[in-house]
Amino acid sequence: MNILEVTIRLFLAIVIGGVIGYEREYQNRPAGFRTHILVCVGAAVISMIQLYDVDQTVNMILAHPELSSALKADIGRIGAQVVSGIGFLGAGTIIHEKGSVKGLTTAASLWVVACIGLAVGLGYYTLSILATITVAVVLVSLKKFESKFLGKSNLIKIEVLYLDKQVMIQKIENYFQSKNIKVKNIEFILEEEMEDCEAKYGRSLYSILVPRYISTGKIIQDLASNSEVIKVTVI
Repeated sequence: MNILEVTIRLFLAIVIGGVIGYEREYQNRPAGFRTHILVCVGAAVISMIQLYDVDQTVNMILAHPELSSALKADIGRIGAQVVSGIGFLGAGTIIHEKGSVKGLTTAASLWVVACIGLAVGLGYYTLSILATITVAVVLVSLKKFESKFLGKSNLIKIEVLYLDKQVMIQKIENYFQSKNIKVKNIEFILEEEMEDCEAKYGRSLYSILVPRYISTGKIIQDLASNSEVIKVTVI
């Protein structure tokens, strides 16, 4: 490859990594604009190094035919290490917080940017450009579709006033589990703080992740149907 070809491939890697990274940066994700550019450029460099190794091996065999059985060039070996190795960087963008996992999409975008970078470095321009357009459509357009139609969860906060604290807390937890509702946080109000209630009452504040197919009204109705529950309020 000449200098012009190398320059074109590096420039295309910067553009591709920048396009995908800009969307992640705009969404305020852990790995953004520069990270995606560096991953794409790095993958392109690795694939070009591999092409140089292949060219050098071929030229050496042409100059010394007796080495043909001793020299081998595997055009996919180094690239395979990039595809698997990028997992360490992607793992760093995944955050586990209070029962929810964030960063999986960013980790996947880093992995696919590395794959596209390999394609750029190998000179597959059409494949690289079409793949970039596809990734951009998935990240931008399908996000709207996902948030509107697919079963993501809503975060709501409810206050439950009840009798018999020990029994009712277990019943509430069992109800949430049966409905696939995740509890992100529980706050128990101390009895001395409950000036408007008798000491035998209990009050808890639940921050929960509710699937979209379950309405808030249904949750309130189900909890209020327990004889031990005095009142359920959405905060």
